[in-house]
Amino acid sequence: MLIDSHCHLDFPEFADQLDAIVARAHNAGVQRMITICTRVEKFPQVLAVANRYDDIFCSVGTHPHNADEELHITAELLIELGNNPKVVALGEAGLDYHYDKASREGQMKGFITHIEAARESGLPLVIHARSADDDMIKVLTEETKKGPFPAVLHCFSSGEKLAMAGVELGLYVSFSGIATFKNAQDIRDVAKKVPKNRMLVETDAPYLAPVPHRGRTNEPAYVADTASSLAQTLEMDVNELISITGSNVFDLFKKLPRTL
Repeated sequence: MLIDSHCHLDFPEFADQLDAIVARAHNAGVQRMITICTRVEKFPQVLAVANRYDDIFCSVGTHPHNADEELHITAELLIELGNNPKVVALGEAGLDYHYDKASREGQMKGFITHIEAARESGLPLVIHARSADDDMIKVLTEETKKGPFPAVLHCFSSGEKLAMAGVELGLYVSFSGIATFKNAQDIRDVAKKVPKNRMLVETDAPYLAPVPHRGRTNEPAYVADTASSLAQTLEMDVNELISITGSNVFDLFKKLPRTL
């Protein structure tokens, strides 16, 4: 099953054309979409999108860019909001040292709060990691020792060391349109080493449109292009890749219904 495991359908880029975007996704064969929360304070808007369509589900959480704004968010609140049947994940949360839009202390505090909620609730954590490989490996290793938690390293753009550490800790690794970019051979090399049963595909729409859509606003329909490119990288049939990654999504996002 072709699934866009990470998009942002509540973003203003989609506000006036959401029905058309969802229709194009369906026409491209996309059967599930998970729209990801970046601010708990904006969760009602995210949930509204998920409630509008039978095949769209969502997460709840705070992006590391917004960590300092939501340090008051507790694991208990995340767990409570995660009880909604449309919520299949927590996050995205994590560490972003590339932009440093929030303090690193705030990012770490928020990230650990989300890990605690994932550990207690069993909901998978969608992890954002950029230019923070060493700290990410350290916190994931230390926190896993306290008790395992399900998670995915989304829109993977980091080094092989983080990917392999994540896999060893039981995490999944998700590839976006970045894997189709001409200058992203390092990401394709990582993809070749990630076990196929730990691999997802996503768009991260409206960002990072894959080839041949570079320069356009990304949308869930384009996950088909990422899947096709990734299948070529792995020298496998695209339908097999879609079947494997779809099965992996259901294994990770256990609340996501297989049938509607």
